[in-house]
Amino acid sequence: MVYCISDIHGYYDQFCRLMDKIHFKEDDRLYVLGDMIDKGPDSIRLVKLLFSLPNVFCIAGNHEYDFLKYYRGLMRQTEDYDGILERLREYFSDGSLLDWEIVDKIDLLPYYIETEDFIGVHAGIPVQGNRLTEVERATCEQLVYDRKFKEREVMPQGGKCVLFGHTPVQYLTGKDEILFYPRRAENARSGNIADYCKIALDTGCWIGGVLGCICTDTCRCFYVQKR
Repeated sequence: MVYCISDIHGYYDQFCRLMDKIHFKEDDRLYVLGDMIDKGPDSIRLVKLLFSLPNVFCIAGNHEYDFLKYYRGLMRQTEDYDGILERLREYFSDGSLLDWEIVDKIDLLPYYIETEDFIGVHAGIPVQGNRLTEVERATCEQLVYDRKFKEREVMPQGGKCVLFGHTPVQYLTGKDEILFYPRRAENARSGNIADYCKIALDTGCWIGGVLGCICTDTCRCFYVQKR
């Protein structure tokens, strides 16, 4: 099975409970659509786990992008690499776990993924009319900061379904549930991902305490509540 999740924000224990709930196995795949870090208590513990799993594929969100801007700013100021690492450790509540290997892996994160069935980005893809811009032509800033893609009237047609996070669904609907945008009204309960223009995944675990993911093979959603 293939799963997608976004905006875990350092909630390591909650993420592990969600993986237990879906019975995540070695022959499954998980795509993590950015914002693995910040807000929650265990950012580095979480990314160490994610980076260690061969069947987990991560992209950068705006929080990884902002961390990298901070990192590169420090690199321009000094060549004291031990001092830089100490400053970077102060960025996180569990920063004592941070090492250069993790910094380098965050630095190498891609900004989108594309499979046969869907495109995964953190915030959105620029849209012209009702057509998606080719994702490879979008800038990193557009992919991690976009604020227009979440709007209900943005319904890109003719391309693959786009999965994204960034904006908690609670801000859009008042509910902590993954939000589906069907291409046609009769597709509203479809189990086929091709029947949706886009799917919003950020269930706002750092706000309301719900962390969710979707199985893209069945469009079934799974949730765990923060303890």
